[in-house]
Amino acid sequence: MTAVLMMAGLNGYAQQEKLAVIETGDSIGRLLAPLDSLAMADAEKLAEDTISVVVKKQHKEHVKRDWNTWKPNPQRALWLALVIPGAGQIYNRKYWKLPIIYGGFMGCIYALTWNNMMYKDYSQAYLDIMDDDPGTASYNKFLHLGKQITPANEERYKTIFKSRKDKYRRWRDMSFFVMLGVYAISVIDAYVDAELSQFDISRDLSLKVEPAVLPNHSGGNWLEAQSLGVSCTLNF
Repeated sequence: MTAVLMMAGLNGYAQQEKLAVIETGDSIGRLLAPLDSLAMADAEKLAEDTISVVVKKQHKEHVKRDWNTWKPNPQRALWLALVIPGAGQIYNRKYWKLPIIYGGFMGCIYALTWNNMMYKDYSQAYLDIMDDDPGTASYNKFLHLGKQITPANEERYKTIFKSRKDKYRRWRDMSFFVMLGVYAISVIDAYVDAELSQFDISRDLSLKVEPAVLPNHSGGNWLEAQSLGVSCTLNF
């Protein structure tokens, strides 16, 4: 009988402990329920924002640029032209200017190379004719067939070689500065072209010049009271 009562007591205690654990779990669940709701709301909002960004990016990728209404940025055109010659014209979509620009560069490079080569040859010829070493005679390749340098004409050839040396050096330097000028013109053209792309060239912008009869209020007859002039009308 005593053993039965003890077993019943243990069962009752176990049931109470089980109810206490269940009640405690319910309390924790009720405490964590708002936190779970906030986390779910944040997750849903993050998912919506991500989907919105992806949709906008895909829409932007699929939308084609309207080149008829596109206007170049002058600052971007300037920097592109400064970094790469001709890049500003490509950015402005003025491809027909590229042969002019690159043709100018190629011409200047060719002139620079040719004049520098001739300057070196005539400089060496001038040095050879000025020394007393008969083994250095590179100037002979500049002489006409059958011509020779003698004491009678040596001074004249010295003057010729010196003047040609100076001439080709001057042309070499000029070719370099002309190439810099072509580069500067390409940069200025790219910037000005981008600026003028936003300039109003509609039909309302016009200048009209026509003859006009102006009253001078001088009195007298009709001919003396009128003056002939030019009228300029600017519409904008």
